[in-house]
Amino acid sequence: MQELLPKKDFHRPKFKLPVEPEFLELRKEVEEVVKKLSSSRRKIIWFKILLFPSLYFATYALLLLKGQVPLIFFISYIFLGFFLLLNFLNLVHDAVHGVTFKNHGKLNQGFLYFFDLLGANSYIWKVRHLRLHHAFPNIMGWDSDLEQSPLVRIFPQTSVKKIQRYQHIYLPFLYPLYLFNWLMVRDFRDFFGKERTVHKVTMIPKKEYYKLFFFKILFFTYILVIPKVVLEVSWGMIILGFMLFMFTASITSLIVLLSPHASIESDFPELDESGNIPHTWFMHQLVCTNDVSSDNLFTRFFMANFNCHIAHHLFPYIHHVYYPEVSHIIEDFSARHALPYRKESLKRSLLNHFALLKQNSRQENIFEETM
Repeated sequence: MQELLPKKDFHRPKFKLPVEPEFLELRKEVEEVVKKLSSSRRKIIWFKILLFPSLYFATYALLLLKGQVPLIFFISYIFLGFFLLLNFLNLVHDAVHGVTFKNHGKLNQGFLYFFDLLGANSYIWKVRHLRLHHAFPNIMGWDSDLEQSPLVRIFPQTSVKKIQRYQHIYLPFLYPLYLFNWLMVRDFRDFFGKERTVHKVTMIPKKEYYKLFFFKILFFTYILVIPKVVLEVSWGMIILGFMLFMFTASITSLIVLLSPHASIESDFPELDESGNIPHTWFMHQLVCTNDVSSDNLFTRFFMANFNCHIAHHLFPYIHHVYYPEVSHIIEDFSARHALPYRKESLKRSLLNHFALLKQNSRQENIFEETM
């Protein structure tokens, strides 16, 4: 069960005011560049809208048509997992921020239903992502992306459980189950566990409970039952294919999700008794987030510029196709104004994550001399 927080932490966190005037200057620079690039980049956005769902459904069709061949069967499940992630990064993630289709809320909502079709619950993820993670990144009890579990200690403010002393050893072996846990455990816990963080900010409508079960059943029907019936293969092959699907989506997801926030170099600010955060909103994003230096055609087109994460947190209303230029502006601006901008290699950012796990596997001795 999630570790319950002291009562003082149930105050809605409040950032220091006012936001630095430098941020207004930065925003003006960014919006000018986006305006110049808009006409050419919209073509890329539309190409992705057409391409990535087509790849997912075409791979599923290949599975059903040619899956009697074991090699095609297993490769199809692997690519379904990979294309699931590409659709999430390139389309669903921007749709939840309302920017996949600019000024077309119903079309953005359509891609959230597509996310339900991919197995995750879009309603609860939207709450987690917008009202918790983006609102309060790296804040214990509020950032649901880093929500405490009995198996992992991310926030240094909590006490160490016995099993967590070995978290840096066993978690790498559990990470391939990340997506399975999301689909089959976390979504249900967020709906039915009243102590969960999401219940601080939402009252879940009754219709969302029906939608939860409908889409979960639909997902497992088309991903497990229909291939079993159409291909007449053993349940052993179906389960192995499903595991490859989950492992592929989980590993590629974690490369994206672990690198920006859960790092030994990131801050995990502690609230005071009134729920005050020790930084302004702008400074908080910088001290809690890092960029990744990988910048190439693959990260730009397929991985939705996940490496430009500070740009996303500062300007979530801007589509990811603009992030490379926006990130260059942020980096140059930070150098001019001595701001704590951080950019690391993918290898270093992942190593920093595991360094955080190792550091938090032991309790800090506050009486230890640190001179």
